[in-house]
Amino acid sequence: MNEELSAFFDVPVGTMMLAIAFPAILLPTPNRLITNRWITIQQWLVKLIMKQLLSIHNTKGLSWSLMLITLTLFIGLTNLLGLLPYSFAPTAQLTVNLSMAIPLWTGTVVLGFRYKTKISLAHLLPQGTPTFLIPMIIIIETISLLIRPVTLAVRLTANITAGHLLIHLTGTAALTLLSIHSMTITVTFITVVVLTILELAVALIQAYVFALLISLYLHESA
Repeated sequence: MNEELSAFFDVPVGTMMLAIAFPAILLPTPNRLITNRWITIQQWLVKLIMKQLLSIHNTKGLSWSLMLITLTLFIGLTNLLGLLPYSFAPTAQLTVNLSMAIPLWTGTVVLGFRYKTKISLAHLLPQGTPTFLIPMIIIIETISLLIRPVTLAVRLTANITAGHLLIHLTGTAALTLLSIHSMTITVTFITVVVLTILELAVALIQAYVFALLISLYLHESA
C-alpha cells in the first residue's frame, strides 16, 4: 500500500506533459456557424465564469478576461482528470501549481508597483497604525505579500491530493472488508460514491477560487 501511495506522487515527466495537454482536447475551437450542444454548453459556461470573475473590474480590467477564463478551465479540467480511472491530476503536484502561481503573482506585483506605486506601498502600512508598531506591521505585511503564491499553490495541492487519497484509502478498505463481511461493501460503496461527488465539487470550486484570487490581486494592482 505504501508503494501505491508513493506512486501517486512519483509521476513520469512524459505522462505529466500529456496530462497537462489534456484540457485542450476537451475544448475544441468552434469552426461552424451552428454549433453542437457541447460547444453551446462550453460557451455558456465561459460567459458565466467571466461574469463572476470580472464583476469587480473596470473597463481596463476586462483585458484580463482571456487569461482568467483560460486559467479557470485549465485548472478545472486537470482537476477532473484525476477522477478518471488510471489517471492523475497534474494539479496534485506542488511544482505544477507553483509554476502557475509564481508568474501570475509576480505579474500582479509588477503591475501594482508600475501603475499604482503609492497604493501598493500603502498596502504595507494600514492607515491608523501606531508609530511603535510600524516596523513590525511592515514586516508582517511584506511577508504576507511574499507568501501569496505559496498559499495559492499549497491550497490547490492540498485539496486535490487529500480528496484523491481519501477515495483511494476508502476503496482499499472496501476491498479488504469485502473478504470479511459482504454487507459492509454496501456502506463503503456509498461512501466512495459520496466522496467522488464531493471531490467533483472540490475540483471545480478550487479552480474557481484560484482564478478568483488572481483576479482580486489584479484588481488591487492594475
